[in-house]
Amino acid sequence: MSVRTAELLMAIAMFLASLGLMWTVYSDDLAIGWVAGRGPGSGMWPFWLSFGMAGASVWTLVRWYNGTTPESRNEDPYIDPETIFMVGITIAAIFFLLLLTSVIGLYFAMMLFLLFYVKGIGRHGWGLTIGVTLGVPVLIYLLFEAALNKYLPRGLPFFENIILYIDDFRYSIMY
Repeated sequence: MSVRTAELLMAIAMFLASLGLMWTVYSDDLAIGWVAGRGPGSGMWPFWLSFGMAGASVWTLVRWYNGTTPESRNEDPYIDPETIFMVGITIAAIFFLLLLTSVIGLYFAMMLFLLFYVKGIGRHGWGLTIGVTLGVPVLIYLLFEAALNKYLPRGLPFFENIILYIDDFRYSIMY
């Protein structure tokens, strides 16, 4: 598929999605205009935003038909094989991240994911790799578990016990 064809298909898809959203708001009897004494109706924002998206899609189709943009004249392949490979590797890595989350917990699965992605795919140095691999899970832990008091998946008991030791250490410092 060429860049030109991809632009056409995307403009058509966005136009149809906009029409579908507008119809949903209209058919659910949501107030599209101003409700006296209350302000804007509950369907005003979704309807008019969808209307604007439909207008932008029509404008894209007109510009595509006239060939006014570089994309509308570009017959090069939309996605090259290297990009398809990178997307495939990323999907596989995220799949294993999700699979390992239930076994070893989110923090350790995230560390493996980041190690693979930063060192393996990004080919960064060990300093940056270790910094990101350790730093991001620590920040996620502090945000969710310490600040928001929301517990993320911890995996099997062995891995959960490691996080519980970290929790105990954090509680001993804070309280």
